[in-house]
Amino acid sequence: MSEVLYCANHPKRETSLRCNRCNKPICPSCAVRVPTGYRCKECVRSQLKVFENAQWYDYLSAFIAAVLLSGVASIIISFIATIWFGLLVLFAAPFAGTLIARVVQFVVRRHRSNALFLTAGAGVVIGGIPAILTHLASVLILFGNPNFSGAFWSLLPLVWQVVYLVIAVPTVYAYLRGIQIK
Repeated sequence: MSEVLYCANHPKRETSLRCNRCNKPICPSCAVRVPTGYRCKECVRSQLKVFENAQWYDYLSAFIAAVLLSGVASIIISFIATIWFGLLVLFAAPFAGTLIARVVQFVVRRHRSNALFLTAGAGVVIGGIPAILTHLASVLILFGNPNFSGAFWSLLPLVWQVVYLVIAVPTVYAYLRGIQIK
C-alpha cells in the first residue's frame, strides 16, 4: 500500500505525480510537461535561467540592429505601398521580420534572453516610427488642403506601415524566441 501524497503547493490536493528533477509531489495544475516527463514550475524556471546568457552589450547591439533594419524595411514598405499594390506588404512584412531577426541573432552571437527578444521587437517599432510619422504628416497636410478630395486613398500608405509593424514585430520575437508554428 502506497502512502498518499499531497501537492507541495496545494496541501489539500492528493496527487501521484512527482517532479522528475526535485522529486517534489505536484498536482496536475502545478505540473509542466517536458520531453522527459513532468516538472514543477520552479524547476522549469530555474532551467530556463540557464539558457538566458545575454550580456549588457547584446541588448544595445540588438536594439541598434533592429532599429536600422526596420528603418530600411519601412522605406521599402513605403515604396511597395505607394508604387505597387499594398497587399504585397502582407508578404513582405514577414520576410522583413525574419531577415531582421536573423541579423539580430547574428549580431548578438545567438545569445538568448526574453528581455533581449523584447528589446529587438522594440527596436523594430522604433525603426518604423519615422515612416509612420512621415505618412501621418503628409496625410495631415493633404487633409488641410480644401481642394483635396482623395481622403481614403491617401491613408493607405499609413495603414500599410502599421500593418508592416503588426506583422514584423511578432515575427521577430517569435523567430528569436524559437517559437515554431507547425
